[in-house]
Amino acid sequence: MRMPIIAGNWKMNTTVDEALDLVDAMLEALDEVEEVEVVLCPPFVSLDLLAEALEGSSVAVGAQNMHYLDKGAYTGEISPVMLAELCDYVILGHSERRQYFGETDELVNKKVVAALHHGLIPIVCVGETLAQHDAGQTEAVVTSQVQGCLAGIEATDVADLVIAYEPVWAIGTGRAASGSGANAVIATIRRTIAELYDVATAQSVRVQYGGSVNAANIAEFVRQPEIDGALVGGASLKAEEFVDIVRQTAEIKGH
Repeated sequence: MRMPIIAGNWKMNTTVDEALDLVDAMLEALDEVEEVEVVLCPPFVSLDLLAEALEGSSVAVGAQNMHYLDKGAYTGEISPVMLAELCDYVILGHSERRQYFGETDELVNKKVVAALHHGLIPIVCVGETLAQHDAGQTEAVVTSQVQGCLAGIEATDVADLVIAYEPVWAIGTGRAASGSGANAVIATIRRTIAELYDVATAQSVRVQYGGSVNAANIAEFVRQPEIDGALVGGASLKAEEFVDIVRQTAEIKGH
């Protein structure tokens, strides 16, 4: 059985004080849920204090991005060496990084390799645009992204990372994929991993759905056999709703 995982991606939201207030508002309730792994991914400026606030709790901390080099003259960048002291997870290749900052599968692959080298667990994002979706290219695009992002990575490392299927057309639009549609794409992701490695590795990888996830639709996704949780955006900034998402996941996946 794969442990369900719900990650909250706060994106470019919350000051340090707001981040601490948000954690304070949800931590007690989150600690009561044992059947789901929860990861909170605040902006870089809050990682240190958030890690301190969550120490000893059941909630893990993740970063939203990183550079693939350990150090250097890269103004404004954060390295895996810096993150390794502060968090357990790191989101890589998010569609907003691809769309606004030109990140490619090759670049994401470098970041995945670096994250694994420094003991960070990557949450690797893949997903098609609206044009690709409407042109019936979803399977080809997602397969290519998985192959590119995992190039050269050993099966043992792949089994431990997380993949988030995020259809670009569903992020921040309020237009979520259907549960069955997302499940079919995630089945394609597993099939691709099985072809690259083996069936056991494909069955070990946890795959989330991301894209306008909220308390009203989370059940539709986590009821699907291939979906192991969600990468939650805007709803993760609302304490009660995020707790509700985690609780629903625990109730459904725990049965």
